[in-house]
Amino acid sequence: MIHHFLSPRIRAQVIKELLSILRDPRSRVILIGPPLMQLLVFSFAATLEVKHIDIAVLNEDSGRWGYEVTQRLSHAYFVNSVTTAKNQADIEDLVSRGRAIAAIHIPQDFSRRIASHKVALLQTLLDGRKANAAQITFGYMQMVLAAMNRDIGFNQGLLPERIALRHWFNPNLTYQWFIVPSLGGTLVMFVTLMIAALSIARERELGTFDQLLVSPCTPFEIIFAKIVPAVLTGLLLGIIMLAAGIFVFGIPFHGSFLILLGCLLLFILSIVGIGLMISSICTTQQQAILGTFTVGVPAVLVSGFATPIENMPRLLQWVSEAIPLKHYLIIVQGSFLKALPLSDILMNAWPLAIIATVTLSASTIFVRSRLQ
Repeated sequence: MIHHFLSPRIRAQVIKELLSILRDPRSRVILIGPPLMQLLVFSFAATLEVKHIDIAVLNEDSGRWGYEVTQRLSHAYFVNSVTTAKNQADIEDLVSRGRAIAAIHIPQDFSRRIASHKVALLQTLLDGRKANAAQITFGYMQMVLAAMNRDIGFNQGLLPERIALRHWFNPNLTYQWFIVPSLGGTLVMFVTLMIAALSIARERELGTFDQLLVSPCTPFEIIFAKIVPAVLTGLLLGIIMLAAGIFVFGIPFHGSFLILLGCLLLFILSIVGIGLMISSICTTQQQAILGTFTVGVPAVLVSGFATPIENMPRLLQWVSEAIPLKHYLIIVQGSFLKALPLSDILMNAWPLAIIATVTLSASTIFVRSRLQ
């Protein structure tokens, strides 16, 4: 079997496929350089952190604590500026014109109610046009007010001790520690999918597909030669992405690199099978590129890359189980940040093995039907 895989015909086909990728300008464009640039750019652009925001404050309280709320918000690290509103209409105008993403209304009896050990309420207005950023801003503001609430309790003898807050696996909540491994897996998926999808479509567009039909190579040898370059390119890019996360972004790696490499191989094989199926039904490279994005974009949305899978409808949660990216993201994130136990890795590795087997088998059937 090994001698069969190393036969001169197989080697010649693999070399021919590698040269066709390197010589084709369209293929060279999507290889190593652009994905690395995208990793560097998206790692800072694709962030859920909200900084340098503008808020408005309507303070009708003349006491200490109304002033304290204003001062604490103005000195918060995420606040760029605090605009003092004169009345309720002024607040609405600032939010509607986009000069403030959030506004706080401090009532007249705010300090008096705190002094009387009563519940003191604040009204918060958020700009619903920026729903995600507004909700994150609201969470930041709640942390500031919670800290002030604790200080009030200490001053009045209401709280016996402070609560120690620790964030496991990501102590400083550095967003790149989460986004870079996930983004690396996503870019590997798109590049591998693109290379596999262009393989047969390129042959048809260049008019060399008929030469494959009359060549002495068997359909299995042709399919194997199409798989190898995409797998090698995906592995190389995946290793570079992992190295960039460790050495460029300084993300701690706690897992086993060999186990992660094996899971990366399973992930790439499952993606190559999908790409070959796309390539077998496309007649031009343009169709293959469109097919890649038709499959890739929904896969990213359902993989849990941007939103938790638990928040999705039950049907989409079932669909996500068939998405290779979903399982690989769990493995790569766990390997970086918390040394994911082997049992948890296997729980996501065996679905990758099944998906790879199904997609490669299906792609073989698709391609053989085109070659015969």
